Amino acid sequence: MKRRAHLAGFAVLIALGAAPVFGAATASVSGYVRDSAGVPQIGATVQLLRSDLSVVTSVYTDSKGRFAITSLLPGHYAVKAMGPSFLPSLRENVRVRRGTIVNLTLNTLYEVMQWLPSQPRSGDAQQDDWAWTLRSAANRPLLRWLEDGPLVVVSDGSGAAPKLKARLMATGQAGTFGESGERFTATVEDTPINSRELLARVDFAPGSDAGMESMLGFRQDLGFAGSVQSVAAVAIHPDEADGSGNQGFGEAIVRTAETLHLGPDIEAEAGSTEVLGRMDGQSPDTVAVGLPFATVEWRNGDTAVRYRMATMVQNPDPSDEAMPRFAVQNGNLVVERGMHQEIGWEHNTDLSSMAVMVYADTVSDPILEAMTRFTAGDEGASPVAAAALLDPASNMLRAAGPAFSTAGVEAVLERQLSHGNRIRLSYANGDALVMPALSSPATFTQVLATARPRRTQAYSISLSGTLDGTGTRWRASYRWQPDDTVTAAAPFAENAALPYLNIHLRQPIHIYRDGSSGFEALLEVRNLLAQGYRPYILSDGSLLMFAQDQRGIRAGLAFTF
Repeated sequence: MKRRAHLAGFAVLIALGAAPVFGAATASVSGYVRDSAGVPQIGATVQLLRSDLSVVTSVYTDSKGRFAITSLLPGHYAVKAMGPSFLPSLRENVRVRRGTIVNLTLNTLYEVMQWLPSQPRSGDAQQDDWAWTLRSAANRPLLRWLEDGPLVVVSDGSGAAPKLKARLMATGQAGTFGESGERFTATVEDTPINSRELLARVDFAPGSDAGMESMLGFRQDLGFAGSVQSVAAVAIHPDEADGSGNQGFGEAIVRTAETLHLGPDIEAEAGSTEVLGRMDGQSPDTVAVGLPFATVEWRNGDTAVRYRMATMVQNPDPSDEAMPRFAVQNGNLVVERGMHQEIGWEHNTDLSSMAVMVYADTVSDPILEAMTRFTAGDEGASPVAAAALLDPASNMLRAAGPAFSTAGVEAVLERQLSHGNRIRLSYANGDALVMPALSSPATFTQVLATARPRRTQAYSISLSGTLDGTGTRWRASYRWQPDDTVTAAAPFAENAALPYLNIHLRQPIHIYRDGSSGFEALLEVRNLLAQGYRPYILSDGSLLMFAQDQRGIRAGLAFTF
């Protein structure tokens, strides 16, 4: 104890000795704020920020665009400039001493978009630089989200200051497997030092008897050598059952990946997702699989050629992309998986990009999802016993369809529009499972037996942007496939639009003085027109409605601090 007391006292003395002495020489910072053409900006707001991005003080530029902040303690700060019709500009890790000069340039969104690289990193990563920073072709940070608010131009990419962002969200949702009812989500994202990033998320449904999901991710940027990342996620669904009386389903994944730069033009990424699913009850059922993935990309200027291999089917729910989808087949748990190989070519310019991919797939245990209406309440689940995973909270089930192999083509065209809006067009063809209509009631097994692969095509359009004045961020998409298809063409496609008509809105409610949003309303509607439903009546009178994606709605409030 005495030794610890001595050590504590010694630490206090060191801290006092290192602290600035009262009355020591003060520091100051001054400079000019101009636009990209060099025109001084009169009346622009300039803020001095601490390392945690809290505001120390704010001043305005004079008639010559000059600002000055005096009587400061020496140290490291960030300097931020804001002006009407411009993106805020941020200079990080500024060492402020006596007479420090910092000049800032304000840019429009159109000017910054011309600097951006053609394509972000692969969507396989649960958390990567693109959640925080958009990077130039030289890997220099250009844009960053601050407090989930507007984009900020980063003028100094070296030695990013420590950041911590926390977000609380309360939502009510319906029409989604395992997600009906109230839900609360807490997310913490931290970038401590040198591009080390940490993401932690916990969400739970208070009315579902301890239903919970949590995720922890870490990423370390290794500079030119590449990066390493790990994600661990656990989900507990106490309400879900397998139709045979076993209730309570849990799943867990551990995903690791490593990115390597093989010279200036070649980048490779490889990793694996280890998946564990377990059904509780008197006869527990467990499945454990490893799902590897790899990508190699060669880039020459604006053109790139890429090979990609994946074994985990893309989750159509963007909010739960870390988890694969499970079902029950012949009384056993199965996970949707397969083998995907793809060779792609892409070309990018400042305002547009296009890509063409040729792929070959083998899909095992493809998931078929249906909304249920049993004739005898919970007892009516007996017709699907040992053949489906049930979720009584949402009245939905998941079953496994027949395996199939296919080959096809994907094409994507994306373009930047005026006022920061974007449009994305895509096309895909390949086999998908179809379920033809039945003229008379049938057993659940007979209904599943109707599913068979058929060559089909899919077309999609996506639009996104931000409304001037209100700050509303919106995204709308429509993907068409034949109504009798119940799985997606090209199921391994990255960043694919959800089936049919979908709308996503984020409306800022409370705006901070720096223009960022700390409180906002969320609204997301999936399959708004309720398209693609395949109705079947079972022998006992129960009704099943199979579809690629059920109509669902999610709304709530989010608070970022």
